[in-house]
Amino acid sequence: MAILSMLTRAIEARDPYTRGHSTRVTALAELVALRLGWGEERLKSLRMGGRLHDIGKLAVPDAVLSKEGRLEADELAQIQEHPKIGARLILRIAALRDAIPYVLYHHERWDGTGYPSGKAGEEIPVEARVLAVADAFDAMTSDRPYRPALSHDEALAEVERGAGTQFDPEIARIFLELFGEAEELRAAAS
Repeated sequence: MAILSMLTRAIEARDPYTRGHSTRVTALAELVALRLGWGEERLKSLRMGGRLHDIGKLAVPDAVLSKEGRLEADELAQIQEHPKIGARLILRIAALRDAIPYVLYHHERWDGTGYPSGKAGEEIPVEARVLAVADAFDAMTSDRPYRPALSHDEALAEVERGAGTQFDPEIARIFLELFGEAEELRAAAS
């Protein structure tokens, strides 16, 4: 879909630190979804939602997106609006509506302390719960203006620590298993 590619490029053009982020997040989330047994239609929606999950950042000022150091309260509030803004943007395009759960809820937390709605546990659509782990992992393992990237091992330890608070514990377990299997495969191939 040409509009999807155009929107993805627009999102990534805003922030050099996130170049490739949507693609990596989508690929990681798809591995989890496959393990969950999702069919092709759900995977198609995931691919769209993964690529568009940060579309609302198009409305966040550059000075906030690329700020080095801690965000002030008003700047953080602007960042926390991006899921709602993104959902409103794609709501107007019928072909993109399946992406709404990914866009709107990917920053909700299992314990209810996320944003924009404060949903908790299974109130959060499973689509967003899958994407949240992949999104957080990729963000942690990428350099950002406010901090250097963590190693994969450090980020995996954070995912493990966040299981049951930030992340759906079952989704986090599957994510960690997938990485463990990849390590085993790499070691076996050596």
